[in-house]
Amino acid sequence: MEQDKLKNIVEAALLAAQQPLTLPMLAALFAEEEAVSNADLAQALTALQGECEGRGVELVEVASGFRYQVREAVHPWVARLWTERQTKYSRALLETLALIAYRQPITRGEIEQIRGVSVAQSIMRTLEEREWIRVVGYRDVPGKPALFGTTRMFLDYFNLKSLDQLPTLAEIRDLEDIEPQLTLVAGVDTDGVQHAEPEDTQSESEMADTATEIERAENRA
Repeated sequence: MEQDKLKNIVEAALLAAQQPLTLPMLAALFAEEEAVSNADLAQALTALQGECEGRGVELVEVASGFRYQVREAVHPWVARLWTERQTKYSRALLETLALIAYRQPITRGEIEQIRGVSVAQSIMRTLEEREWIRVVGYRDVPGKPALFGTTRMFLDYFNLKSLDQLPTLAEIRDLEDIEPQLTLVAGVDTDGVQHAEPEDTQSESEMADTATEIERAENRA
């Protein structure tokens, strides 16, 4: 198949799809007699990525596959197409998500031990409803507490192909010596979603910087 036609098909499929598409999913678009190789598809994708240079959209690869998305530089203007209020997440929810992302698999009790405060069930429910976390197993201790880890949806939302692309804790701040007994933030957890500006908290710690990094990524997404 001619490369230009292949590019057009791949581009149209990515624009029409409701989710990112992998190479096997793109290959499945073609009948057996017109089958294309993964190498040809990869070449078409690379060409399409190059054609996006200088434009308001970009073709990126995330955990679930390839997708077109609005560039960060023009996102504030495009976001005005949607009138609904942007969801604002509480510091407690972002800190919980950060701990799961960096310490997975981790139990709710271990999260509470690190943060020094209890984790509201509504926070865990919000993260599960957004499909950012899931139960990946159970700790082999009395009570068999659930172990939580992040999902592909989490990676997709933050434009990541894998957890390896998360900024290292050393890049955020030197956290190598952090221990579970360190108190993260002293405060009261709410439902995980805040609808007003949060009050300043009195405590500050290194893991709060991790939450800030995820909060910035959430605002860019």
